[in-house]
Amino acid sequence: MSLTRETVLAALKTISDPISGEDIVGAGIMRALTVEGAEVRFVLEIDPAQAEAYGPVRDGAEKVVSALAGVDKVSALLTGHAAKAPPPDLKPGKPAQPQGPQKIPGVDRIIAVASGKGGVGKSTVSANLACALAAQGRRVGLLDADVYGPSQPRMLGISGRPASPDGKTILPMRNHGVTMMSMGLMTNEGQAVVWRGPMLMGALQQMMMQVQWGALDVLIVDLPPGTGDVQMTLAQKAEVDGAIIVSTPQDIALIDARKGIDMFNQLHVPILGMIENMSTHICSNCGHEEHIFGHGGVAAEAAKLNVPLLAEVPLHLDVRLASDSGAPIVVAKPDSPQAQVFHAIARTLVDRGAA
Repeated sequence: MSLTRETVLAALKTISDPISGEDIVGAGIMRALTVEGAEVRFVLEIDPAQAEAYGPVRDGAEKVVSALAGVDKVSALLTGHAAKAPPPDLKPGKPAQPQGPQKIPGVDRIIAVASGKGGVGKSTVSANLACALAAQGRRVGLLDADVYGPSQPRMLGISGRPASPDGKTILPMRNHGVTMMSMGLMTNEGQAVVWRGPMLMGALQQMMMQVQWGALDVLIVDLPPGTGDVQMTLAQKAEVDGAIIVSTPQDIALIDARKGIDMFNQLHVPILGMIENMSTHICSNCGHEEHIFGHGGVAAEAAKLNVPLLAEVPLHLDVRLASDSGAPIVVAKPDSPQAQVFHAIARTLVDRGAA
């Protein structure tokens, strides 16, 4: 039987946290578990002041994992987590204290994935891009900032509720090498989020600053469509390194995409490039290529605005089926032509130092 993540987690659950009394998985201190062949790596994120007490815990965790069949090497590190920013005070009648953009603790770079209008495949691009960057060896997080229509839990195959060891810090979920947080994990499926702007902005700030993201090379932020509160709050509260604009080739989508680019220009966020999604469709029966939504519109717009065209992503049934099944196409069929488009985008961003 091959070594699995579940087998390793079961072994780690036999080790107790000396502070909370829970097992180290349930207590939320065991982070960044990676199982690659016969090698297992994980991190114990602790209060640096308690480092001496956790030395035996780390040794015990390494021992139980080393005893598992199929394990040749175990690497366990103790690390002190960074202090989290306090929650914003958004009570009615009391204005929030003005603050400029801040670094999210532990996060090196932030990339926003945006669109001017809905339905252009922005969330599909975000999920596949995050998984493709993880396949490039990057430490990747994905923040589903579409509070009203969260879709990343389904796309990444993640369910359950995030834990909170102290009632303030939120522990994100993880799958396919991507650390993810979404309002969809905090509500029941089919339950609407009926909030006004201040509540929306408060929730976004909490998901940015009170989530224990750990050490990330890049955080992908899947934004809702449009140019509203979420986009403004992100740019004003966090140091965003760049934005990627997703659009279909049709004129009606490009009109709104231009507004999205103008918004980021006003917010002083660099545009990393544009992606033309649903660029072309090839019939699986006869091989006929058809441009259902037109073709080349995003390329022309990118050239006009002097921003890079990162990719033209085809319209293909496998992309939709993979997303609905909880394993994006770059995970489900990594060697497919559709997946290779996202891998190429990831390589481009890494080569440019953007991710």
